[in-house]
Amino acid sequence: MQRIRFSGVSKSFSLGGRQLLRGHLKDWFRKTEGQRFCALRDVSFDVRDGEGMAVIGANGAGKSTMLNLATRLCYPDEGEVTIHGRVAALLELGSGFHGDLTGEENLYVNAALLGLSRSRTRQLAASIVEFSELGDFIHRPLRTYSTGMVLRLAFSVAIHTEPDVLLIDEVLAVGDQNFQAKCIERMMGFRRAGMTMLCVSHSTDLLRQMCDRAIWLDQGQIVMQGRLEDVITAYETGVTPLAASQE
Repeated sequence: MQRIRFSGVSKSFSLGGRQLLRGHLKDWFRKTEGQRFCALRDVSFDVRDGEGMAVIGANGAGKSTMLNLATRLCYPDEGEVTIHGRVAALLELGSGFHGDLTGEENLYVNAALLGLSRSRTRQLAASIVEFSELGDFIHRPLRTYSTGMVLRLAFSVAIHTEPDVLLIDEVLAVGDQNFQAKCIERMMGFRRAGMTMLCVSHSTDLLRQMCDRAIWLDQGQIVMQGRLEDVITAYETGVTPLAASQE
């Protein structure tokens, strides 16, 4: 079964500044495009059920745009993105949190945004707090938290949403070294349980632990996809098998 499928997906963004609604309507009726940045160009790939797919490439290659499309935070200009099952995204941890609410209140709000019912969140709340290691701080306003504490709470909520697909984008700067190790171990547990993952990271050691295959993105296009080790080797040397065969 295919959990994730990108078919001929392209996505661009306007390079212009903000404008009022009448400006957008004027551009639409006049069919004026203005300057645009193409983040993805004709991207196609599948991620099968229980598979871990790594996405590697330089900054600005289009990796985060790919994950945003998979979470429906934005939609493609061309092509189709298909996702089967519940998705949990470890992207910008802590987004949507409110500083005047307590950690516990933010826990319930964030869990609801991620698709959990209030009754299910109530069942999971103790486990979420225990994993976050926040203790009595869970009853204090979020504005009293350090950045690391906010990230720990957000990570703990996200991994308890019982997803079929987990999207990960360089989020392991959460707390101290011991807590990071605990986060990695939890995600490794997900992999051993057969969860589908789409993972963006510059840490090839982490990708080797969590992924089976990989995609190399460059300037919004797929340069290579295949076995993880083959793609990592090509990326690190800057030579694809096709280029090597032509030398």
